[in-house]
Amino acid sequence: CREDLENKKTVPSDHPAQSFHALINFLVDGLTEDNYEIQGPVLKPLQSLFNKMFIRRGQTSISVIGDMARATLLVKNEEDLREVVKKIETLFPKIHGEQFQGPNKIGVGKFLEDVAEMDKVPGTEIILYHSKPNSSQKERMGNKKHPLYYNLNFFDSIPEYHWVGTTEMFVAFELQIGLEAEVSGLREDH
Repeated sequence: CREDLENKKTVPSDHPAQSFHALINFLVDGLTEDNYEIQGPVLKPLQSLFNKMFIRRGQTSISVIGDMARATLLVKNEEDLREVVKKIETLFPKIHGEQFQGPNKIGVGKFLEDVAEMDKVPGTEIILYHSKPNSSQKERMGNKKHPLYYNLNFFDSIPEYHWVGTTEMFVAFELQIGLEAEVSGLREDH
């Protein structure tokens, strides 16, 4: 990620991009290609990263940048979306909806031990660590409806560590998973 940012790339290098595609292939196994679309992955813009690290949170302790690169899996119908989400919830029950305990809360050593013990996506080194409905779904869930848009965060093998000034961080990635009509509607509103 460091080289990608230094070279002002907008898309991640081959290895992280391959991890996104491996994760998506795992999740859509059983769906026909006509039933989903992939957008990205793209790197977090440098200005947004700077804001997240120094301005918005005033961070001075170790944290996890959970969306250093992001891709979106757009599923065409609710039934297929439920299948994808069910696969995550069934195979990785500990990550769904739970508050992730990052290094700033439990210390670097314990954080790395916990990550090393997490299950990997079969056939890969991808470690899923957090899954939750996207924040745009609060009203929908408040009305007792199933969310149609999710965030899935993962490490590409061992968490990548960076130190910038007095801020230390680990880098992770985010796959947003949603019903195409819902995501398109939300993006039009912004």
